[in-house]
Amino acid sequence: MSCGIALVVSLLLSDPNVALAAAQPPAPASAPVSVAAEPLFADIVTRSGALKGVVQGWIDSGVMNQADFAASPAFTGFKALAADLAARDMQGHLILKERGTDGDLKCILRGISEDMPKKVEAVATAATPAARRVALEDLAYLLNDNVEVITAPPQPEV
Repeated sequence: MSCGIALVVSLLLSDPNVALAAAQPPAPASAPVSVAAEPLFADIVTRSGALKGVVQGWIDSGVMNQADFAASPAFTGFKALAADLAARDMQGHLILKERGTDGDLKCILRGISEDMPKKVEAVATAATPAARRVALEDLAYLLNDNVEVITAPPQPEV
């Protein structure tokens, strides 16, 4: 068993929202259904919105200009929350993949789960406040995308 599969299994077993979302019946082919109201996806939206608010607060207040920002307890805690969100995005991807539905959302969630740690690392390693601001703005954009792709009305496949 590869490490990736072991991680996925442990994540699936650790969150009741994942089991609940996976138990949802597959959508009929003729009518695309939004997953936004399902517990896991609603949770992703809530967490993404909250983290985007934190990032925007750092940008607006100028806290991100402090030399020790990346070592601060606030940023350290944020990194853990962002890693958890990325794992939940991957869970959403795997659920949609298992259902065989919504190819675009499935792929976007996987991309977000892979990009989130990179964006957080870019903030942590930014050499100047200006570079940190750009990295935080990119992160805020990704977090906003996470909300919008889940809450957007589903479109029929072409």
